[in-house]
Amino acid sequence: MKKYSVGVIGATGMVGQRFVSLLERHPWFELTAVAASPRSAGKAYGQAVAGRWMMPTPVPEAARAMNVLSASGDIAEMAGRADFVFCAVDMGKAETAALEEAYARAECPVISNNSAHRATPDVPMVIPELNPGHLAVIGSQRKRLGTERGFIAVKANCSLQNYVPAIHPLMEFRPVRVLACTYQAISGAGKTFETWPGMRDNVIPFIPGEEEKSEREPLKIWGSVSGGAIVDARLPSVTSQCVRVPVSDGHMSAVFVSFEEKPSINEIKSRWNSFSGRPQELGLPSAPRQFLHYFEEPDRPQTAQDRMLENGMAISVGRLREDSQYDIMFICLSHNTLRGAAGGAVLLAELLCAENIINHLL
Repeated sequence: MKKYSVGVIGATGMVGQRFVSLLERHPWFELTAVAASPRSAGKAYGQAVAGRWMMPTPVPEAARAMNVLSASGDIAEMAGRADFVFCAVDMGKAETAALEEAYARAECPVISNNSAHRATPDVPMVIPELNPGHLAVIGSQRKRLGTERGFIAVKANCSLQNYVPAIHPLMEFRPVRVLACTYQAISGAGKTFETWPGMRDNVIPFIPGEEEKSEREPLKIWGSVSGGAIVDARLPSVTSQCVRVPVSDGHMSAVFVSFEEKPSINEIKSRWNSFSGRPQELGLPSAPRQFLHYFEEPDRPQTAQDRMLENGMAISVGRLREDSQYDIMFICLSHNTLRGAAGGAVLLAELLCAENIINHLL
């Protein structure tokens, strides 16, 4: 497979930094361009992130001297340097949507970590193991945008990327009601304990926009492609409560589910243990060997022990049992800036390359 030239838009923020770190030794992708706000544009990348680098490893040497371009002012140059870009900008929703479409119209495919286009019917929102078939709408999106290569694909919100994968193998039992209470790490807000000391010894019972995303986005993931668009599923009905907790990385969920046909505990565990998807079939570089890991121990999964399972790309599940109000309940955990953000977007890019969608007309 050819080596792809890759750009990162919003490269100086936490998720952007994670993209830069993940691309350092990627076997398929080579970082060739970075862009950020006008405040950082014109600086060397190492200078732009000096004093605010939040990754556990140093700034990659290949990126350190790279000139930071303007995310909105240097679109043509970014598109000329990269076969595709990852987008992790910190802008308003309307501005982000317009920026991503501008890159797509410049014939530069966009794999986005942002929420701006998650509700756009012809923009696929993909968890690669669950709904790779939704990539079929990209042809329709290209027609709408008037592009040959350019398109936008997005990853789902980080708050649902542990419980939606756990429910997905159980869809044949027709889940009808889901309650998901999420306990979300501070890195989901782009913060560390050093930059957000008020989170130490504290819990905040509100995260703006998270509950709406957690309730709405699963229905698009479980939706179907019709007429060049994705039509949301009608069921299950999802309700959510999202809480910020004093954890550096790792989102945990307490999940309750009712079904039309209630499966047994053994049936559920069997489907979790045997589930795999297209990334595993293709052997994609970032794909976990086993997507869902079930722990029989009563005190697992635990954030500190299990968030880095399979390089932070696997989902940990535990405490499955019957419930008095719903049919079942369980706990699940994912690494929010790896599987839930940059790592999930890198895996999506790998899938797009392996399925010759980014390759189209190259």
